[in-house]
Formats: sequence, structure tokens, C-alpha cells
Amino acid sequence: MKQKQKNIINSFMLAFSDLSAFILPMYISLYFMHDYSENNIIQIHWVLGLIIVIWYLFSLKHYSNRKSYWYELREILKYITLVISLEAIIFIFLNIKNIIIHLIILWLLISVFTITFRLITKKILNIFELWNKETIIIGVGKNALDTYKAINKDKNLGLKIEQFIYFKDEVIEDEIKELNINKEMLSKNNIIDQLNSEKNYIIALDSQYFKLRETLLREFIVNNFKYVSIVPSLRGVPLYRTDISFIFSHEILMLHIQQNISKISSRILKRLFDIFVSLSILLVLSPIMLFVFFKVRVDGGPAFYGHERIGKNGKTFKCLKFRSMAINSKELLEKILATDPEARKEWEETYKLKNDPRVTKIGNFLRKSSLDELPQLFNILKGEMSLVGPRPITAAELERYEEDVAYYLMTKPGLTGLWQVSGRSDVDYATRIYFDAWYIKNWSLWNDLVIVLKTVKVVVMRDGAY
Repeated sequence: MKQKQKNIINSFMLAFSDLSAFILPMYISLYFMHDYSENNIIQIHWVLGLIIVIWYLFSLKHYSNRKSYWYELREILKYITLVISLEAIIFIFLNIKNIIIHLIILWLLISVFTITFRLITKKILNIFELWNKETIIIGVGKNALDTYKAINKDKNLGLKIEQFIYFKDEVIEDEIKELNINKEMLSKNNIIDQLNSEKNYIIALDSQYFKLRETLLREFIVNNFKYVSIVPSLRGVPLYRTDISFIFSHEILMLHIQQNISKISSRILKRLFDIFVSLSILLVLSPIMLFVFFKVRVDGGPAFYGHERIGKNGKTFKCLKFRSMAINSKELLEKILATDPEARKEWEETYKLKNDPRVTKIGNFLRKSSLDELPQLFNILKGEMSLVGPRPITAAELERYEEDVAYYLMTKPGLTGLWQVSGRSDVDYATRIYFDAWYIKNWSLWNDLVIVLKTVKVVVMRDGAY
């Protein structure tokens, strides 16, 4: 089946799914209503349902363009909120009273139904090999490798990498060589004759091959290839809410950078989010924290341990944890590093020991369950830390951040963060620094919420905890 036919089926199925997810909750909500004209309410709701589906189709292009799961989810919730708000205004104008509570329930149901129905629909489409789009990456350098990893990580994109295409003078990344995926070298002459216009291509060449990229784009455009994307090599550039523009008659792409985390409004929102969520967690988990407090004190030592860490603008503070190590942990560490070369090497690379003999029995459980970090909620309430942020580091670690230390010092370290939900202790140090810098450059309240939700999953699954 041709890709065009697949796209039509995908669009129809997803549109039907979204419309059902929007309409069905109204009938559920009406079940609890008594004194209203159901016909008027249903007719208005149907019209608004058709509007949002058309908006998904033509403006947001949810049914044709492939988007990251969390980015797509943010758009879904945003536009459902807008439509339900519009519906509330219409009902108030029509003098339909006491309906706000039903609209709140409606918003919740539509959000849950839309997310669930889409996932189910895409799984059904996958069974019939309709949603997955066979994709070919043009390039075999670092940009191509990063593109491959990113696509594989987000299954919502529905892109299945089946081949890498490269040209004679390109250097193949070692990780790409090891992948069990077809890698084909093509001649730069008559490129189009060697490609299939029905396939989905992603041009992910490294920056030094800009001439080759220009040639490829010209050939794709002139020969009417419909499924072509480009991944420019723009490492280090903030992406969230970056506005793209160009100058008429010139091939100049301008990116207007948003310094989100530096805005006063952003700092206020982040602080309010920190206080509200931290107090909520403390309220819910206070019985567990009290139990842990007395359990840790069994060996006669203190329940809390405060280690000096570097905060915003280089200000130091005591980062609180439930004590998970023996009382004489400092002396034990010195002995381990002096007598065990492998442990010393691991410590120098990560500032952690995977099998740390200093950790107590209760401490081992606290670390694996992440309960040892709960006292940091008090650091958050004091304003020393944030709920989400870079990993709290010691003064000795600052030099390892090199030029990225400026990013780290821009904001408060977090109880959780991007590195914690991306492998935690299994992630190498350079990758942790990359995650910290990415988070700061692309901060948004939505990203904080996503990281908090991901943290719940990571804690429950105990991924990378030791």
C-alpha cells in the first residue's frame, strides 16, 4: 500500500477516535443532568467536536506530521481546555446555569478519553502496519546517530528506521556500524534515480556536508518527493518556544531565543509550583517519613545528613537526606579508595560507588526506593532547591561542568531532574551535564510537570537507583 493511502486511513481513524473521545463524555455527563435542554447542549458540543478535529487535522497536523508524545499531549490538553472554555462561555450566554461542574468533569473525561483512544487507535493501526512509517536516514555521522536515538526513544512518532544512506567521503559513526540496520553507500551522481519517492527520508548530515545537503534538497524538491524532513546540526541552541523566521528572498533562518528560566513570571510560576507540590507530598508522605526517621536512628546516629552542595549563583547549602551510610562513612571511604583501585576509578568518574560498603541495610532500601531524598522537600520550602532542576553537585564537581557551569549556576538544583528520569546513576557524567544544560536552556512549567510524572515511574520501577 502506498504511503498516501496509509495517510488517508490513519487520518480517518484518528479523526474518528478524537471525535468519539470528545462526544462520548458529553453523553456520560448528561446522565447526571436533569433540568437542561439536552438537544441544544449536544448540538453545540457536536459542532465544537468537529471544530477541534478539523483543528487537529489542518492546523496542528496531528494526523499527518509525527510529533513527540509529550509535545503532542501538551497541544491536546491546551486545545481541549480552550474548546471547553468556549463551550462554557456559550452556555453562560444561553443562560444555561449550574453547568460549570459538568464542564469540569467533561474536560477531565475528554482529556483521558482522547489520550487513551489515540493510543489504542495507533496500536490497532500498527497491527495492520499502517501507522509505522518506514524511514531512511541520509547521513552516518553524529547528527544521524543522535537522530536515530531520538526517534527510537519516542514510539509515538511511528517512524521505523530501516536504512542509513551515506556517500563515499562520509565517516560512519562506530555506533552506527554496530547497528543491525542496512547501510547503503550511494553515488552522488543521479541520486534521485537511486531513491524511492514513496519512502520517508530524513536528511541528518553533519554541518560540514552543507553542499551535499543543498544538492539533496534541490533534487527532492524538483522531483516532488513528498516525505522529506531535515535535521539541522544545531547543538547547544535552546529549542522550547524558539520562534523561527526568515528574511524574504534570502536563505537565512533566524531563531529568536526565549530565555524562559530568566523571566520574572517564570521564576514566580516555578516557585509556586515548588511550594504547592512539595507541601502536597509532605502532607501525603509524612507518616512514612516519620517511620523512616525512627528507623534510621536505630544505630544511634542522626536521622538526617546534610552534605554541602552548590546552589544558584554558587551559593552553598546543606542538601538534606535521610542518612543511608554508616556513622564512620568518611573514614570508610578513605580506606576503600586507598586499597581498591577499581573503586577509586569509579569514584573519580562518577562520584558514586555502585556497590558501596558504607551503605547500611536500611540505607540500601532508602536509596533504591529514593526515600532518602525526601528531606530535600524542606530545602525546597526554604528556597535552596527546586522540585525540578539540575542535579545538586559539590564544589569539586564544578570544574567538570567546564563552560556549562554557567548554565548550572543559573537556577536552583532539583530534587528530581532530567538526568534522574533518563537513567539516573546508569548515565555517564558527561551525559548528566548535557541533560542539566538542556533542561535549563529549554525550561518550561510543562517540562517540569512531565519530569515529575516521569519521576513517579522511575521511582516505582527503581531504574538506575543505587
